[in-house]
Amino acid sequence: MRLIILLLTVLLFQSSFSQDKVVYFSDAIKSNIKKYNNDSDKAFETGDIQAGQALFDSLVKNKLVGSKFDDYSFKSVNSRKVKLSKLKKPVFIITYSSWCVIGKGEIQALNKLVRKYDKEVQFIAVFWDTKSDTKKIARKFNNKIKVCYANESYKNDARIVATLKHTLGFPTSYYLNSNLEVVDIKRGGITLPPRTSNKVAFEMNYRLFNERLDIFLDKQQTAVTQLASVTE
Repeated sequence: MRLIILLLTVLLFQSSFSQDKVVYFSDAIKSNIKKYNNDSDKAFETGDIQAGQALFDSLVKNKLVGSKFDDYSFKSVNSRKVKLSKLKKPVFIITYSSWCVIGKGEIQALNKLVRKYDKEVQFIAVFWDTKSDTKKIARKFNNKIKVCYANESYKNDARIVATLKHTLGFPTSYYLNSNLEVVDIKRGGITLPPRTSNKVAFEMNYRLFNERLDIFLDKQQTAVTQLASVTE
């Protein structure tokens, strides 16, 4: 009888452990990126842009959302490291490169948004560049946005670059809750009509980012409410 009880206890522990096992973002990417790349390459070869976007959305929704973002330490242009686990609040990360022109009005939109959401969300802009190149553009960002950089030539950056830059590309936005779980991922910026004025470009970018952040924070609040109802 004691043996049976012991076996049941072991099985329950193993079941509980498997259910609580954390799936990290880097592992989720590694397990699914090859199939996604093959399928999306076929879609884009035939010019089916909508199918390519649908494949990306499916990858995010079904394979990446809910995974735990790796606890990266990004190098900041102000010489301080930004370790994600120390931020203690939801995080919005957007990735760029200084040699790839940032969309008109995008930085201005982010600068306005950080003034609105600073207390609720930590904004981080990561450039796939050297420190010197990133510094040249960092001054354009609001000082409440942590401007960081990562480059293959720098020590300890290889894993970050391989997991983020060489899989989903850039510009890509990552929305993480306070536990660093992936809530959503968006790729690319807004498409502007030719000769769009700076004012209109700013307004269009602001509306897009503001809408995404509102949805992100609404999901955050919904999750908190559901957790509270379960624990009552």
